[in-house]
Amino acid sequence: MPVDRSAFFIDGDWVVPSTSSRITVRNAATEEILGTTPEASAADVDRAVSAARRAVDNSEWCTASPADRAAAMNRFADELERRSGELTRTVSQQNGMPIGLSEAFEGGFATGLLRYYAELAATMPVEDIRPSQSGLETIVRRSPAGVVAAIVPWNYPVTLAMSKIAPALATGCAVVVKPSPPATVLDCYIVAEAAEAAALPAGVVNWIPGGPDIGAYLVSHPGVDKVAFTGSTAAGRSIATTCAGLLRPVTLELGGKSAAILLDDVDLDTIMPDLQFITFMNNGQTCVTCGRILAPAHRYDEVVDALAARVSQLRVGDPLDPSTEIGPMATAAHQERVASYIEKGRGEARLVVGGGRPKGNGWFVEPTVFACSNNDAIIAREEIFGPVLAVIPYDDEADAVRIANDSAYGLGGTVFGADIDHAKDIARQVHTGTIGVNGYPLAIGSPFGGVKDSGMGREFGPEALNSYQNLKSMYIANATFDAGGE
Repeated sequence: MPVDRSAFFIDGDWVVPSTSSRITVRNAATEEILGTTPEASAADVDRAVSAARRAVDNSEWCTASPADRAAAMNRFADELERRSGELTRTVSQQNGMPIGLSEAFEGGFATGLLRYYAELAATMPVEDIRPSQSGLETIVRRSPAGVVAAIVPWNYPVTLAMSKIAPALATGCAVVVKPSPPATVLDCYIVAEAAEAAALPAGVVNWIPGGPDIGAYLVSHPGVDKVAFTGSTAAGRSIATTCAGLLRPVTLELGGKSAAILLDDVDLDTIMPDLQFITFMNNGQTCVTCGRILAPAHRYDEVVDALAARVSQLRVGDPLDPSTEIGPMATAAHQERVASYIEKGRGEARLVVGGGRPKGNGWFVEPTVFACSNNDAIIAREEIFGPVLAVIPYDDEADAVRIANDSAYGLGGTVFGADIDHAKDIARQVHTGTIGVNGYPLAIGSPFGGVKDSGMGREFGPEALNSYQNLKSMYIANATFDAGGE
């Protein structure tokens, strides 16, 4: 039965929307209606921002002890865990994510983010004392940045919401979250119910589903102090322009066109499971997927044949079936976008396997492999965000690094090789914010983000806390004055 939501979670309560506008969410695998939610207006944004402002300015949240803040975050994580089954199924139905991946990321990883930052919050000093060159001291004080606007995409809606919510809560900020319709808005209600059950203070976290116009209004709202965005590079540029004009801090995690470098000594049978993961993760709907496979020229045909054999056997189907390896695209519009890139690829490279759409309902695209003669093809340069690979030959390792770096993006990447120390040396030469060696085991405790057109700022790790805090240096001239001196 479709789930029809009727309210927004604002100021710790469920409030009636200001308009009757609705968002319809469909099952990506069946195209049937999953449910509907209200669609926010500017008035709803105003209410959410005002609630967050009250939480920052007129409550004890931002001045709570580290232990109290950490306890609240751990209660939130507990409530999310209780709802993990419902949450992960909802995400998979909405955007086509295979259920195993949803359980790992939208369940375990998202909850892990809350617990990780709760632990940091518990030990985070409000002030520290540093010596100055004069021999006196300086007190460096940390305070919350204030009201955070968190704009979240549809591909990992819970994880990428928590990558903003968790460090914001740890530092004492309040958050207004805008999820991405029409693909993923039902999940945010489950997360909001967890926040309510955890008794988070009113206004600390608020959700307002809405389209790009609502996102733009939120980003430019005078009550917002900091913006955190994950999404396309085009949208990121627009947000960056707005924030620059307002002198408003912003972190941007944007697109990618990462490369997997297969070194000459690589054993294809050994690496194939990890190579499959980093190339087709979440049906290719992942910003760090390696859409370019760089293979030694003298092993090029071997690599193409091995990939074709592997990809042709991938199980395409219902994302709720644990045996499914490739689910549907998140929306019909995105299915058309990916299909349009495949058509472009047919005119500039050799189609090796895939390229079609399975018959029946659902927004499916066959996993596809193209053999490209060089890095100049459109399908090798632009972010497709679907299960489409471009296999490119290289002459030597210097050429491989050159091709990997010959991109407007710099978010992810992977180097595969039998000699791990040598693979690390190659990885150090790739200009990117993150890179894996013989896999891509994303880590909560390490900074994540990109360079070039892949964004600015970092999420994850203790480094993420810096962008949710204001720093004040108090220069102490001396300890006492002689008020009665002559």
